[in-house]
This record gives sequence, structure tokens and C-alpha cells, in this order.
Amino acid sequence: MLKIRLARGGAKKRPYYSIVIADSHSARDGRFIEKVGTFNPLLAKDHPERFTLKLERVQEWLSKGAQPTDRVARFLSTQGMVEWKHGHNPQKGKPGKKAEERATERAQREADRAEAAAAASAAPVPESVEEPVAETAEA
Repeated sequence: MLKIRLARGGAKKRPYYSIVIADSHSARDGRFIEKVGTFNPLLAKDHPERFTLKLERVQEWLSKGAQPTDRVARFLSTQGMVEWKHGHNPQKGKPGKKAEERATERAQREADRAEAAAAASAAPVPESVEEPVAETAEA
């Protein structure tokens, strides 16, 4: 399947992306069929050269069945070529199975400790049987 996606270039901590048409199985920065635009994330969001596209070529590849990635679909939606919707994943922030098991175990331990502390404080305290030793004054 053909994808319209970003291929990273530029130096370390100075990214620069090319928007390319590539096979979905090729590496991110690997072989591609055609370069159809650029994206420079270091420029301001309202800068006109932040991303550029060859609109005719992109439209042709879309008609041939190329699928844009999510990030590229955002760019294309600003041009009115593709409809992009913000994803909604309500399960994203939910902890996994193991984390939930650990949380229930921790809550059970805390409840057991609280119960033991309550039982210890409710038990009557035995009074000491020893009598105080009276001091005799021997001089």
C-alpha cells in the first residue's frame, strides 16, 4: 500500500521533514517514490514556508489510492484535500491490567492495616499488676 508520509532529515535536534510517497513497508527515511513537499517544524506555525506541497501531485497520488498518515492528513485538511478528524481514544489514560491488580492489592493491604490498627486501639489495655515500691528512708 502506498503512503503519503514524512521522511526525517536534518541534523540532530534540528529536524526537517520531506513529504514523500512511499511503500508502507519501506523504512521511514528509506526508499520513496516521489517527494511531494516539505515540513519544517522549527518555523512559526503561521510562517508560509513551514510546510509546502505540490498540490497537483498529491491529488494525483490520492486518486491512485495513496493513504496519508495522520500528520500529513492534517496538512492536507488545511488545503481542503482530505477530511481529518481529531482521534478520540477514551482508553488511552487508563492503567493496564497489572497496574490495576497492584492498585487493588495495595488498597487491600491498607484496609487490612487500618482494620488491625482499629482492633488494637479498641482492645482494653491491661493495667499493671505491680505495686509501686515504697522507698524506705534508712539513714
